[in-house]
Amino acid sequence: MSRQWRDTLARASVATRLLLAALLLIGLLLPLAGLGLAHHFRDSVTTVFDERLDGLLNMVIADVHYDEAEQQLVHDRALGDPRFRQVFSGWYWQVSDGDTRVLTSRSLWDQRLPLDNASPRELIGPRKMPLRIVSREIRVAPLDTPLRVSVAAPSRVIDLEASRFNRLLSLSLAALGLLILTGLAVQIRWGLAPLRRLRDDLENVENGDAERLGTRLPAELARLAGAMNAVLERDRRRLERARHAAGNLAHALKTPVSVLATLAEGFPEEARQRLKGELTRIDEATRHHLARASAAGDGTLNRPVHCLETLRPVLDGLTRLAERRGHSLEHDLPESLTVRLDPQDLQEVVGNLLDNALRWAEHRVRLSGDTAPRGTWLRVEDDGPGMSEADCQAALARGTRLDEQRSGSGLGLAIVNDLVTLHEGTLTLERSNLGGLAARVWLPDRPW
Repeated sequence: MSRQWRDTLARASVATRLLLAALLLIGLLLPLAGLGLAHHFRDSVTTVFDERLDGLLNMVIADVHYDEAEQQLVHDRALGDPRFRQVFSGWYWQVSDGDTRVLTSRSLWDQRLPLDNASPRELIGPRKMPLRIVSREIRVAPLDTPLRVSVAAPSRVIDLEASRFNRLLSLSLAALGLLILTGLAVQIRWGLAPLRRLRDDLENVENGDAERLGTRLPAELARLAGAMNAVLERDRRRLERARHAAGNLAHALKTPVSVLATLAEGFPEEARQRLKGELTRIDEATRHHLARASAAGDGTLNRPVHCLETLRPVLDGLTRLAERRGHSLEHDLPESLTVRLDPQDLQEVVGNLLDNALRWAEHRVRLSGDTAPRGTWLRVEDDGPGMSEADCQAALARGTRLDEQRSGSGLGLAIVNDLVTLHEGTLTLERSNLGGLAARVWLPDRPW
């Protein structure tokens, strides 16, 4: 078996494996059973045929005597079967002493049957016809030499009976095999139905459509589902505590950082700038890792959210900001567009992209989105100067600033990239149709 076939079988479903095993077993056992039945049937037909020939032999023996006046063997009456009178019909009888005294059925014509002590046996008769023959040695008064009485019939009678039986047996075994396979397929489907329900429940949990697995299952699977629910609940509590801890840490750091920033105002200029720089790094790191912790909490358990409804507060606020800057913010999001993302994370992703676009745009910023194969895409474009391919790669690195004269920490695109990656999506930067930069986000419609 080739490696490809082994790999295919290794990945085969349980139902496929069971059906293949049943097919292999049926394919081996039914033909063996058919061969055994055919062999025993042929033996039975042959035995019955030999008994019939033996009965005809007794009839021949009963009517054979020696006519002393005529000095010849005589057979008084016919056997009642016209085939013994039809020339070369294959049905023959013969009485012979092995010498000159020979008496035969009319069907044998001028041919003779060989004399042999073996009985019953197969032989080739007149016109090369296979025959089945039985014979017996008798003595008839007043002859001193024993006579050999033989009756023969075509072997094809046995072959025809066996062939008919074999055809009927083959059809019956094929129908039986098909019936067994159908029954096994129904049994396997019914037996594996709980596993399919468990699989569907797992997909619902992965997709965020459910929080627990159903436990209305057979006893063996119910215990497994219960154990998995316990693990899911424990992990959910741990992730929630981790998110709260990250949030608490971020809030706990805000006050000391603000106090330090206020105290830094009383330091000399050089020391004040160094201290503010370090405080800025602390604030950026706090924001960055808080965003990662927030996204990692429920990355694979989110329900679909409507993009336009979720982003409306962000769009309203940034639209007013754009108007104050003399820019226009356009959006073209279908009402039915959904994405599997935490609403807060979606606002964080789109908000950062729009804020970055407004910072670099000359006049226009546009947000669009639609469904894609196996997911959803969102696109933010501006008519600014755009970036080279090298700058696009550098912009995704945490904290990279491509223009120190512009406001901002440089974390926007890096945070978006982290959030999108944590949700199994992709962020790509490319040239916009408006002339500037286009940031395209693709998010899967289910966790992979």
